[in-house]
Amino acid sequence: MIEVYVDGASAGNPGPSGAGIFIKGHGGADSFSIPLGTMSNHEAEYHAFIKALEICLEKGYKTVSFRTDSELVNRAVEKEFAKNKNFAPLLEHALKLSRQFDLFFMKWIPSSENKTADELARIAIRKNIPIAGEEA
Repeated sequence: MIEVYVDGASAGNPGPSGAGIFIKGHGGADSFSIPLGTMSNHEAEYHAFIKALEICLEKGYKTVSFRTDSELVNRAVEKEFAKNKNFAPLLEHALKLSRQFDLFFMKWIPSSENKTADELARIAIRKNIPIAGEEA
């Protein structure tokens, strides 16, 4: 089974945001730091989850276990309902992707167990911010 650790983060709310994705299984591991542009922290959590689903589907993984420290996203996926109507389209897209796996699991974990994904998300935030004198 593939284990996928996912985290979204924002520097500000809203602010520059990033997705951190750490995938391990089949004897190896992959890391992704994906800049997401400007959005809220909760939006970043959803987008990070969606990006991770897309990556796993592209890689042809069939059995996946996702771990997130976002109670909001985990609860929404579990109940297949987003309390905040602004997140409903993101949840629906994520659920549609999740149904393409033979087996899909999602588990909430404490932040202390999601440090790698968190670090990757923070790296991605910095990719949004151009360094003085450089083009974005």
